[in-house]
Amino acid sequence: MNRFKFMIFIAFITTGLAFAQTSSLQGPEMSDLDRKAAPCNDFFEFSNGTWRAQNPIPASMDRWSRRWKAGEENKYQLRDILNEVSAQPGQPKGSTAQLTGDFYAACTNVKAINAAGITPLKPYLTAIDAIKDNAGLQQEIRELHSIGAMVPFVFYGNQNQHDPENVIAQVGSGGLGLPDRDYYVKTEQRFVDARAKYLVYVAKIFTLAGSSDAEAKVAAQTVMDFETALAKATLDNVALRDPHSTDHIANLDALQKMTPHFDWTTYFSGAGVAPGVININEPNFMAEFERQLTSTPIAAWKTYLKWQVLNSAADVLSDPFVDAHFDFYQKQLAGVGELKPRDVRCAEMTDQMLGEALGQEYVKRYFPPEAKQRAQTMVSNILSAMQDTIEGLDWMTPATKQKAIDKLAHFTVKSGYPDKWKDYSSVTITRDDHFANFIAGSRFGVKDNWSTINKPVNRGRWGMTPPTSNAYYNPLMNEIVFPAGILQPPAFSVKYADAVNYGAIGVVIGHEISHGFDDEGAQFDATGHLSNWWTADDSKKFEAKTACVVKQFNGYTIDGLDNIHINGKLVLGESIGDLAGLKIAYLAFKKTAQGQSSEKIDGFTPDQQFFIAWGQFRGDETRPETQKLMVQGDPHPVAKYRVLGPMSNFPPFGAAFSCKPGDAMVRPDAERCVVW
Repeated sequence: MNRFKFMIFIAFITTGLAFAQTSSLQGPEMSDLDRKAAPCNDFFEFSNGTWRAQNPIPASMDRWSRRWKAGEENKYQLRDILNEVSAQPGQPKGSTAQLTGDFYAACTNVKAINAAGITPLKPYLTAIDAIKDNAGLQQEIRELHSIGAMVPFVFYGNQNQHDPENVIAQVGSGGLGLPDRDYYVKTEQRFVDARAKYLVYVAKIFTLAGSSDAEAKVAAQTVMDFETALAKATLDNVALRDPHSTDHIANLDALQKMTPHFDWTTYFSGAGVAPGVININEPNFMAEFERQLTSTPIAAWKTYLKWQVLNSAADVLSDPFVDAHFDFYQKQLAGVGELKPRDVRCAEMTDQMLGEALGQEYVKRYFPPEAKQRAQTMVSNILSAMQDTIEGLDWMTPATKQKAIDKLAHFTVKSGYPDKWKDYSSVTITRDDHFANFIAGSRFGVKDNWSTINKPVNRGRWGMTPPTSNAYYNPLMNEIVFPAGILQPPAFSVKYADAVNYGAIGVVIGHEISHGFDDEGAQFDATGHLSNWWTADDSKKFEAKTACVVKQFNGYTIDGLDNIHINGKLVLGESIGDLAGLKIAYLAFKKTAQGQSSEKIDGFTPDQQFFIAWGQFRGDETRPETQKLMVQGDPHPVAKYRVLGPMSNFPPFGAAFSCKPGDAMVRPDAERCVVW
């Protein structure tokens, strides 16, 4: 037994001792079950149908479940914290209380924001109006980038896929107002309709900014033409999932030759970044950028840049701008009925801008040490189950197995919150100017990212704020991250039985671990290098197994729209994560005291409780409009298929509920997908 497995073994013993008594712990939510539904035919309906029927989607949300409700309750907790600190003005300048309290106070001062109207944005629009030539255009692009308006290309720091110990400059595609490139080029009616609505929205924003109706209509068409040209040169969402498609290591000379009419030396100097290794994400896009520099009139560029500034700032301007922005992006595209209350939106924005300042108080109140310890134990147990799974594979050669186990052994686990908090003390935040605070926060975020370029990677940095109800895997870091915001009910609680914790957050943990071995993550080695560690034969077998998952999910359609199918290639990574995550969380659960017992809670066996917990955690009711957006651009399947898909492939589920061949939740052996 190696040291890694020994540590996991001790963790298993600890879990068994600490949580051997299950009768006093909480099982799944029995009131959520729809007992009229047969679990072997539609487990999604069985596990949470009653809750969804009794809890319709709130008008301000695009989907709803106990999990999404909990995510919103996190924001209410943040709002309560911010109401307290903002009621205490005069805190020391640069302190977390001053920064977060004053930001929130200014954000909730609707009277002042509405009185200001578009005035705060006028200096930026005036600067664009002053552009006379290519040099002025480039200067304005640099300025917009510094405040977070990354148009028409994006510039940021991220690890070098071939040298992940170091951060390099990245240049990529950007500058679109519609969700992605397909919205500009595809001919299906939903895309045609979206383009028509977008033209109306763009014109509306221009009229709010002072243009006449006729001027606004012309401006909207100029924007559409410009963005369509950019979109045609942009990779689609499936292509973007392949790390090789955006891997084009170069230097300043190569970038300059690719876009000779853009002065990159001056750009780097203005960004405060020394030229070094550069990754050009999408060369075709940069070629189109060069074409636009040489062929598009300055007047059209000015219209486009004005639009991008107006659109990026709409949410922090007066109510007419906020309402127009909401009406298009949320109401028309996602089907949401109304804006969230102002104080909740301001809590969200404070978290977005100053998340690690606000997060310090959040974790003090809502993430006790015992929760972090139990979560870490669960992660250790599930990592061990993944190792057992790899060792037991009958299709993988020993050489590739050893590489996979080595990668697993090098996983970094982050839970709750950073060991070192980000320092925001240099950000100037006041109580009386929301727009200025927004710009200050945006400038800080950009500068903070740019400051990492050409330096060794800081492995202590986090990609999510502590209150976030989500999790992620980073292949370049080979790390899994679980913020305090997701380590809350209904995903996790020290009061839950192991069946519930392993069936909910446990599958999430397994899911993130599995991302290290999905179709994208499997292309990175233990140290985060984009490197092929597979034998040719093993790689072919892996591709065949993933093709099964693609085919399965291609067969699913979104509710009420049988002509719109899930894109199996787009959701492949997340679906592999769910499939493997369910398996390894279940295997880890079976090593706990409850997993080895037959004691029922509310009439359900431990195994049944485990599966019910996952069905309830993923029990989202989702608006049809949102499902359309998800099918087009979200790598996650619609929630229903995150339950039905993996469980129908997993024999222990069928055994737990005595399902039979031919039941909808039992895929025939010839069609059953097993990757890990």
